[in-house]
Amino acid sequence: MNIKVCVGSSCHLKGSYDVIQAMKEILKKYDVEDAVELQASFCLGHCAEGTDGTLMLHNITKDNAEEVFVKEIYPLIEL
Repeated sequence: MNIKVCVGSSCHLKGSYDVIQAMKEILKKYDVEDAVELQASFCLGHCAEGTDGTLMLHNITKDNAEEVFVKEIYPLIEL
């Protein structure tokens, strides 16, 4: 599974670097680092849709990253 975190100028100002760091820690905590590819990406203009099997989510912050991971991402990971 691929997870892309937008690092475009607007998302960067909203804390996307912190989200990337939080997601790295969460992937390690849940021992799914080998099953998930975490990528930084500039805006692709399709955030609400996702593209090519890549899950794209909105409104993730370092404070809610684990909650979003558990509810939206973890159930989709094929272990």
